[in-house]
Amino acid sequence: MYKKKKRSWVKHLDFIILDMIAAEIALFVAVFIKFDGSIIFFDRFEWFNLYQNLAKILPFLDLTGVLFTETYTGILRRTKYQELSSTIWHSLVNFLGVLIYMYAAQTSYYYSRFVLGAFGITMVVFSYLLRVLWKRVIRRRKLLDKNKTSMIVVAESTNVEHCLSEIAHSPYTEFKVEGVVVVDKDMTGQDIQGIPVIASADSLFEYIRTNVVDEIFLDGNTRASEENLAGRLVEQGLTVHMSLIHTNNLMPNRIMETYGDYIVLTTSMHIANNRQAFLKRAMDILGAIVGLVLAFVAFIIFAPIIKIQSPGPVFFTQTRIGKNGRRFKFFKFRTMYTDAEERKKELMAQNEIKGNMFKMENDPRIIPIGHFLRKYSIDELPQFWNVLIGEMSLVGTRPPLEEEYENYALHHKARLSIKPGLTGMWQVSGRSDIKDFEQVVALDTEYISNWSLGLDIKILFKTIAVVFGGKGSK
Repeated sequence: MYKKKKRSWVKHLDFIILDMIAAEIALFVAVFIKFDGSIIFFDRFEWFNLYQNLAKILPFLDLTGVLFTETYTGILRRTKYQELSSTIWHSLVNFLGVLIYMYAAQTSYYYSRFVLGAFGITMVVFSYLLRVLWKRVIRRRKLLDKNKTSMIVVAESTNVEHCLSEIAHSPYTEFKVEGVVVVDKDMTGQDIQGIPVIASADSLFEYIRTNVVDEIFLDGNTRASEENLAGRLVEQGLTVHMSLIHTNNLMPNRIMETYGDYIVLTTSMHIANNRQAFLKRAMDILGAIVGLVLAFVAFIIFAPIIKIQSPGPVFFTQTRIGKNGRRFKFFKFRTMYTDAEERKKELMAQNEIKGNMFKMENDPRIIPIGHFLRKYSIDELPQFWNVLIGEMSLVGTRPPLEEEYENYALHHKARLSIKPGLTGMWQVSGRSDIKDFEQVVALDTEYISNWSLGLDIKILFKTIAVVFGGKGSK
């Protein structure tokens, strides 16, 4: 029987628990220092209940942070400096959760600022120390693990070097490659990369009969009939891993799926799991509800001004291009005169962006209040409706116009592989200060390739700073 590999969050449950313990210790130490050790007489102090409640909520805040970040991915392979960076980011997410909790409970006034500051710093210290020490324990245990499954590799002589270099030499796997079988030559007795050649095609089953073997790795490039061979090996009670395709030239994101009777390897710029997709959509819905409230307030304030300065509709609707070329109706508060689209052709020579976008300084089509609305992105608020109904996301890539999309080169379409967003990597990296569309595409594809919920949250906070500063907007 083969035990399937653990899912990511279960696999790192030990580190999750350690981070929870570190947070609790950090809070205890911060309170202990602030009150000169008087915490041991906690029943005499009314403030104790306040920090006790925070201690109770900390594990839930930590779990929430785990759902929104990927701080445990590749944790055993990280260096000490990489681990420090990851720990700081994880602690910042936790600290943000604490601030949100205090704000929601309307108790922030009662907490000591010294305690909160000391808590944040000591959480980083304790979490980092516990992570580093536990990684040493795990690595040592894996190196000395006598219960690893015994695996042999079956490959042809032309592929065996590459095959072994990929799977045989990591000390932290759950298996150990005990030997290799070369099927197109009799190389029995030789060593390849320190791994003994234990059998040929003719002697493979005899070796299996007389030796301890748990798993077989079949290289997909062997000329032998892999399916027949795999079937015979499974009949011997062995677990067989069949290599279907070499993926060194594919994107690093890939999963196995079943379509009808076919087992396929699916690859994409980025693959989100169901949990991540659910949380991103939940974040979009919550953000959209808040945003629509702000849009309603903005409508009450600015709709009369827009009507007075330029008779016509308050809202501007336009067909934009969404995910993978889908068309949808895009909403904004109108910031230009009603003949703006007709006048755009006359102004194309003054376009400041090289490529398939249009931006210009002091655009004469903008009504007086429009400059203010655009500077602070108030005109974008109606797009929260697009977010709510699922046509857009809070964070993504900005949707192009139809005429811009028609002039896209093939590589430009990569930026449309996700839902368009209210904000994105381009907006927080300069907005209209960026003059080259290729740079916009590069930023968008970087975002898609490296997407995570943590990155979305980071972009949202940067967007707030950019919007209130009015930077790069035209």
